[in-house]
Amino acid sequence: MRDFLGRRAVPALAATACIAFLPAAAHAQCGSASWYALTSKTASGERMNPAAMTAAHRSLPFGTNVKVVNRKNGRAVTVRINDRGPFVRGRILDLSKAAASKLGFLGAGHTQVCLEAAK
Repeated sequence: MRDFLGRRAVPALAATACIAFLPAAAHAQCGSASWYALTSKTASGERMNPAAMTAAHRSLPFGTNVKVVNRKNGRAVTVRINDRGPFVRGRILDLSKAAASKLGFLGAGHTQVCLEAAK
C-alpha cells in the first residue's frame, strides 16, 4: 500500500491491535522484559503504583490486558497497559514491581517473556 507521495504506508491499527485478535495460545510477541517502580505519573495520566499489575508497552492501547509468560520458569500474570516504554533497546515490556515478583525475576531485573491476548 502506498500513500499519495508514493511512500510505503503501514496501517496504524495493525500494529496496535494485533494482540487482541490472536488466539490466547498464540504468542503475539516475545522478547526481553524488565521491571520498574516509579511513583510518578504514567503516560496514561495515572500515578504509577508498584503494587499494581501494570506494564509499559510502546504501542498497545492503554487499558489493554495482556498475559505475560516468563519463558524461563513458565509463570504467567495478566497485566494492564498503562504506560509507554520501555526505552531500552531490545526490550518489549516494562513491568511493575509486583508483576515482576509474581513472574519470579525481581532479583535479576530482566527476563525473556512472551505476550499473549488475555482472556
